[in-house]
Amino acid sequence: MTVRIHPTAIVEESVVIGDGTSVWDNVHIRYSTHIGEQCIVGEKTYIAYGVQIGNRVKINAFVYICNAVTIEDGVMISAGTIFTNDRFPRSATVDLKHLRTSDPDEHTLPTLVQEGATIGANCTIGNDLSIGRFAMIGMGAVVTKSIPDFHLAIGNPARSVGCVCRCGQLLMRFPEEAEFEQQMSCSACGLKYIVKNRKVTEL
Repeated sequence: MTVRIHPTAIVEESVVIGDGTSVWDNVHIRYSTHIGEQCIVGEKTYIAYGVQIGNRVKINAFVYICNAVTIEDGVMISAGTIFTNDRFPRSATVDLKHLRTSDPDEHTLPTLVQEGATIGANCTIGNDLSIGRFAMIGMGAVVTKSIPDFHLAIGNPARSVGCVCRCGQLLMRFPEEAEFEQQMSCSACGLKYIVKNRKVTEL
């Protein structure tokens, strides 16, 4: 396998790209970013400096990934998703006489997308949070708080409404009561889980 980079893509110095990864047209990848093996970076996507991306990650078109984002193996990021890293951004200093630097500082907060998670199209992802293993974020969601493993989260702000299997199929919608326990198998692939008070555990 080899790395495929479209001739219109901009890949800056000290970027590491793993074997079998494809970078499509008009992508811009800033310096010191690391992208793993067998990834796809869709057209017109921007990846800031110092971003860490694992193996077999799919990044669709028009995605914006800012500094301080870490994306683990097997994640899917759908088209139009935007990551953020500053809760109180300003363009200029308080007297408006100087531009603020874009370099990381104490206001730059991290975001972690854990292995196997999916982020739907046109989502906005906040900072100082994590998206759990194999979680599913519905299209158009605005994520302001961490999402647990295997949870299905939708809406603005995003809230957990159920849980999904490793394969992506819906396992259950969460009941209204706070305390419950249920064991189940995925109807699509047969993997087994126990869900207790919204915590999902693989069996």
